[in-house]
Amino acid sequence: MTDNKISIRPAKESEAGKILELIKRLAEYEKCLDEVVADEATIYHSVFVEKSAEVVFAEEDGKIVGFALFFHNFSTFVGRKGLYIEDLFVIPEKRGLGYGKTLLKYLAKLAVKRNCGRMEWICLDWNQPALNVYRSIGAIPMDEWTVQRLDENSLKEFASK
Repeated sequence: MTDNKISIRPAKESEAGKILELIKRLAEYEKCLDEVVADEATIYHSVFVEKSAEVVFAEEDGKIVGFALFFHNFSTFVGRKGLYIEDLFVIPEKRGLGYGKTLLKYLAKLAVKRNCGRMEWICLDWNQPALNVYRSIGAIPMDEWTVQRLDENSLKEFASK
């Protein structure tokens, strides 16, 4: 997909390190870099061997300027799979130029092509620039829902009881 100078393409197996680099840059922006425990081998295995997730890059003149990592979930209410965006990131110097929207449009078209009933993601409540983009494309906040999580330690502890 091309929009002006922007092109979107799937990540290649040789780019697991670049995926991890962008994940770390996103985590730094979100003030949680210390939570990243993934390494290049884990990313490679998860994305290219297990195919647990997919990654696309946004490029300008052959240079990666952003990425999205996504996978399919399932809605019992809709009765179909959905496309869930885990990460969406554009490098700071390229924000506000349409890269994020282009990534979202690419994923929306992919979701339609794959017969998904929904496309969903989570956004930090303080990330107003991202929230503005999401409102501009018609995304609806799910204010009545809260994210629940068992981290790895809690998960193991609960599973062993």
